[in-house]
Amino acid sequence: MKALLINGSPRERGCTYTALSELAQALEAEGIETEIIQAGARTTHGCIACGLTVCFRLRAFGKCVFDDVVNETAPKLAQADALVIGAPVYYASPAGGAISFMDRLFHSTGIDMTMKVGAAVVSCRRGGNTSSFDVLNKYFTIAGMPIASSQYWNMVYGNTPEEVRKDLEGLQTMRTLGRNMAFLMKSIALGKAQYGLPKKEKSIVTSFHHD
Repeated sequence: MKALLINGSPRERGCTYTALSELAQALEAEGIETEIIQAGARTTHGCIACGLTVCFRLRAFGKCVFDDVVNETAPKLAQADALVIGAPVYYASPAGGAISFMDRLFHSTGIDMTMKVGAAVVSCRRGGNTSSFDVLNKYFTIAGMPIASSQYWNMVYGNTPEEVRKDLEGLQTMRTLGRNMAFLMKSIALGKAQYGLPKKEKSIVTSFHHD
């Protein structure tokens, strides 16, 4: 089983990476393969809502029109059992690179992410953690992905990696998250083998109301 951990920070080895590394070690201790993908400094484009003109035509190939780390990640996500998005807090919201990455990954690839485990991890110097955490979890709940939780909200405090390493509660939260994620991933795998995935109805899209 494998979990993809996305570092949505522009700093490759900063605070967010420090938290994700603690999480990765906990997952690997439970027998889960992990890969940390650096995305925050490599996602230069936000979603441009190209829609039917480009994006949907490329979905057969699982691609976004901007050929970067999003397209590199898509086939890995298709095979993975879990996805973690980590991001620092910028103005009480996740860093723009993380948002751009998630917008395009979820919109362009057409991957069925039903029952892949999702988790969000945020880091900040002082405030804005909970609002950023809420934003990131929205991606999972629109895609039929169970969200893994921990003993506290999945966040660490610190302005440098060294400070994050002193946030003992935050690091413990990452380790607990890893163990909970592994349990959920394994449980879902057993459920899929015995019962299969939940039945899906044909999608209904309501963009407006009328009499």
